[in-house]
Amino acid sequence: MTPQSFTTIRDLLRYAVTRFNTAGLFFGHGSSNALDEAAYLILHTLRLPLDKIEPFFDARLLPHEIDAVLQVIEKRSTDRIPAAYITNEAWLGEYRFYVDQRVIVPRSFIAELIPDHFSPWLQDPAAVSNILELCTGSGCLPIMLADAFPQAHVDTADISADALAVARRNVDDYELQDRITLIESDLYSKVPAKKYDLIVTNPPYVNSGSMDKLPPEYLREPHIALAGGSDGMDLVRKIVAGAKQRLTANGVLVVEIGNERAFAEAAFPDLEMTWVSTSAGDDMVFLLTADQLP
Repeated sequence: MTPQSFTTIRDLLRYAVTRFNTAGLFFGHGSSNALDEAAYLILHTLRLPLDKIEPFFDARLLPHEIDAVLQVIEKRSTDRIPAAYITNEAWLGEYRFYVDQRVIVPRSFIAELIPDHFSPWLQDPAAVSNILELCTGSGCLPIMLADAFPQAHVDTADISADALAVARRNVDDYELQDRITLIESDLYSKVPAKKYDLIVTNPPYVNSGSMDKLPPEYLREPHIALAGGSDGMDLVRKIVAGAKQRLTANGVLVVEIGNERAFAEAAFPDLEMTWVSTSAGDDMVFLLTADQLP
């Protein structure tokens, strides 16, 4: 297939969808199907509005534009690179973040809960003054938390200096340097010895059996940001164990564990975890108040 075979975005979109489906690509980094992913990549490459493809369907493209789009389609299809790494951007709701292969592509069901301030479990959102976020990756959640809790300071930690460099870029882009402190830390080890009203984390939680079955797109992401040990709960156990002494009397711990609810309940049989509803159901995020923690 040569650039001369195409003239319009409609041509390229049809070709990309066929190419993606033929290659058996996995979609889980922003798009859920070949058509949406193809449209996004084409529009981004051509610097067109991401939500308006119809007006441009039959626009005739210049040869260098067609060549640029074909290169992106080929990279996605052959190298199985997630779209977010190709475009260096990812979206959570209306928030745009810079990403590259130093961090996992932002995706968190906790992001759905932030606008409602974790109500009704967090009793007085306006009184929240200190928030801790662990395993920050790209810094997406602390940025959203700082926005939702304007009176709060957010400490955010990650063991990876590479990840924190990406987080720093995003914090700077949102001009939140004064309200978000980035800490290179193995969970709580270098976090300030103070009390937090809220601890939030989306840690590595993929169990070893699932790690062995991940599609190629996920294997492009940092292994350390995904692997959670034999049952996926290695870091979650440490987070829960250390949360009590870090929370205020009315503090709340929020933990995302993906599809690992059965392993989480087996790991903490004596805890009365509250499973919070998200768009993916009631199995992705659990919550514990300070008085429920051991």
